[in-house]
Amino acid sequence: MKLTRISEEPVLKPIQEHKWERAGVFNAAAVYHKGLFHMVYRATDIGGHEKYGEYINKLGYAVSKDLKNWHRFSKPIFENDAPQEARGPEDPRIVRIDDTFYMTYVGFANRFPGDYRISLATSKDLVNWERHGVLLDEENKNSALFPQKFGDEYFLLHRRHPDIWISSTTDFKTFYDHTKVMSPMPNSWQQTRIGIAGPPVPHKDGWLLIYHAVDEHNHYRLGAALLDRENPREVVARHPDPIIEPELDWEIKGWVPNVIFSCATIELDDQYVVIYAGADTAIGAAYIKKEDVKF
Repeated sequence: MKLTRISEEPVLKPIQEHKWERAGVFNAAAVYHKGLFHMVYRATDIGGHEKYGEYINKLGYAVSKDLKNWHRFSKPIFENDAPQEARGPEDPRIVRIDDTFYMTYVGFANRFPGDYRISLATSKDLVNWERHGVLLDEENKNSALFPQKFGDEYFLLHRRHPDIWISSTTDFKTFYDHTKVMSPMPNSWQQTRIGIAGPPVPHKDGWLLIYHAVDEHNHYRLGAALLDRENPREVVARHPDPIIEPELDWEIKGWVPNVIFSCATIELDDQYVVIYAGADTAIGAAYIKKEDVKF
């Protein structure tokens, strides 16, 4: 079970003339809505890693009909203008529930070690967003909501290092029933830490969850798991092999080498699309036919 890249070249690259996105565009949320692919992507002014300096992240917006040709705004739609986001918002993930888009993301302030928090914003149009502040006041990231309610509850996936967790909420103020769902696997390509990629998407046998995993060399790959439809705290299956890994030059070489990282899994009629970042520098797209998703 493997993802197929739609192109050997990135579908979105940095723009040197735009200071806010001149170094890297990566880790993008994406949804398919009204016949268009909408992307909210993380962008940085210098290499997105502390060893390159005090980078600032912002979020940009781009839209496409075919995943290959993107029209992007020249200015960010999210600035680093909130106290918890002094260094910028990072790694957005978006789901649509009823008529509202919910974007969870990392608010990175860097006032002290571990000063990153899962935050929430909502929108009706994917461009204009209302912030709702920090969801979990703890060192945490890699979060996404399920694209539906379970009774009167919303389920939130998140990462308490080094595992994937799920919690519940009815009001986005109190989160409870925190449950560890998946853990790294010793002596494997996913032995150091794991975290979700895009939000879970419906599958005929449950919920398909694409996730990232890190080995002892800090190489990032994507894997796939199947969660129970009614009780997604239960893992039905976990594919033993990565479904995509760094192979192309721009995935291997960049600000953070040997990294494929995703924040977006999109369900279409006959396939799933994964928007991913290569080496924290540029953005690519890949897909898999639904009939080929087998555990």
